[in-house]
Amino acid sequence: MQITGYELFEVPPRWVFLKLETDAGIAGWGEPIIEGHARTTRAAVTEMLEKYLLGKDPLEIERHWQGMYRGRHFRGGPILMSAIGGIDQALWDIKGKHYGAPVYDLLGGRARDKVRVYQWVGGETPAAVADAAAEAVEGGYRTVKLAAVSQLRPLDTPAAVRQAADRVGAVREAVGDDVDVIVDLRGRVNSGMARRVAAELEPFDPMYFEEPVLSENVDRLPRLQGQTSVPLAMGERMYSRWEFNRAAVVDGVDVVQPSPSHAGGISEVQKIATAAEGRDVLVSLHCPLGPVSLASCLHLDITLPNAIVQAQNLNIHAPSENELLKYLSEPDAFSFDDGYATPPDRPGLGIDIDEAYLREKSGASIEWQNPTWYHDDGSIAEW
Repeated sequence: MQITGYELFEVPPRWVFLKLETDAGIAGWGEPIIEGHARTTRAAVTEMLEKYLLGKDPLEIERHWQGMYRGRHFRGGPILMSAIGGIDQALWDIKGKHYGAPVYDLLGGRARDKVRVYQWVGGETPAAVADAAAEAVEGGYRTVKLAAVSQLRPLDTPAAVRQAADRVGAVREAVGDDVDVIVDLRGRVNSGMARRVAAELEPFDPMYFEEPVLSENVDRLPRLQGQTSVPLAMGERMYSRWEFNRAAVVDGVDVVQPSPSHAGGISEVQKIATAAEGRDVLVSLHCPLGPVSLASCLHLDITLPNAIVQAQNLNIHAPSENELLKYLSEPDAFSFDDGYATPPDRPGLGIDIDEAYLREKSGASIEWQNPTWYHDDGSIAEW
């Protein structure tokens, strides 16, 4: 079997789909994307496929991963690792279809029957985010995540810290103590101020603090870890096992959050998670993306003994008339029950893309960029 061709599709809201074709009539799907850099990621995928993968046997996944990564003098980073990530997903999809097995079976089989998933909740005011959290719980979720802070100065006022506490407190009051609340600080908090913010939010018993500092400043985490009982999580902006190894070495990370679409695909994320397990570090796979990326996450989750909760923004509890799931021929492919999901158990990633709908949507512009924030003195703020 040989890889004979490929297609790339940019589609709303900000996703890129890869269809990888073979001479055996088997096609695999991947999701290679860094949000805000769709065209750049597409160019990297094209270069890797045309200079390396076309004409090769798709079943030799590890050899191809090493070739795409080590076959270039300059390597790593968000663009190249996301390009590898989407290609790797498609290769696993092909391999599963070739052997008639779901990807999780090829990864070693089930370590659990289902995985907990959370729903992101937002709102401009504490009341609005509390209402969104209550609605998510009513929809069946047992875990929610919110951004605790908006724009902060490097050292901000007591009022700004209280606003964060008001948001988290409103959500805790709305959902009660039987629901886990993940607090995302999004790297918006200076490492010096993170201690103040953590102290104010700790009484609401977060499941963990996500990105309490920027990934570039991961060596600052041990100071914070020694001053809060809340576990600390990092990883959505880390792209290889070597970066995650650095996070583990400083002994400041309790939960790692790699994304199969950003951190080198299924192959690399499995290695990151296995290394984390050896340090008693937990895994919460990051997935603010589409259905191919989520399917990849769920196949990994079901095999990882240290996976605890899965990110998703697709509202998988409500597949009917769900715009984000219309790219699937079967929008209910992700079985959701009482806050848990299971991966599709058909061969490969187990999902079928509705190609007619995909092609219809692929003409739309996805020039998505996050906003640029400014402090009142004109300096750039963290978004």
